[in-house]
Amino acid sequence: MVLCLTAVCLLCGALLGLVYAATGDAIQAASLKALQASIGQVLPEGGEISEAVTLEEEDQTFEYYVSSKDGKTLGYAVKSVVSGFGGPLTLMVGVLPDGTVYNTSVLSHSETPGLGAKCATDPAFVAQWKGFPASKALKLKKDGGDVDAITASTITSRAYTLAVANAVAVVAFLEGKSGDVDASTGASSENWGG
Repeated sequence: MVLCLTAVCLLCGALLGLVYAATGDAIQAASLKALQASIGQVLPEGGEISEAVTLEEEDQTFEYYVSSKDGKTLGYAVKSVVSGFGGPLTLMVGVLPDGTVYNTSVLSHSETPGLGAKCATDPAFVAQWKGFPASKALKLKKDGGDVDAITASTITSRAYTLAVANAVAVVAFLEGKSGDVDASTGASSENWGG
């Protein structure tokens, strides 16, 4: 029985390895295509997109892309990861140099279907991020800010808002405007040393 079980395990392991080898490139290509689509969705058109740049601060690492035209920065696409209700919530956030949120896109989430998962599909929630001005407070309305939460999904809404606030803080730091981000959002660039 031991030999039979060992043979079955080896066969299954070999099959899984072959399937992974056969589909690994396709999965990576699809992932890259989704990333590029999200970058294009959150940045103004017409700019040349840079390669990925990494910014590390204390225990967080941010990946961002710069869109520029004729030597002028049009915007930044910042990959922001926070803990949501069901696990990691990963967003691509487009931020203009003045701190205005151009648009957002959900890259991945583990939120509850029908509740927190609406962060990617609820038209009212998603639409409020397009052109979100730097002058508005990046907190939920119930917390004294200007962001409408998803009904019955306060934790996911707060996580999404924090991810956006983190991206805005990264851009403020990159633009040399440290401290300009409202520290009450939990995402101030004030203490970043570069």
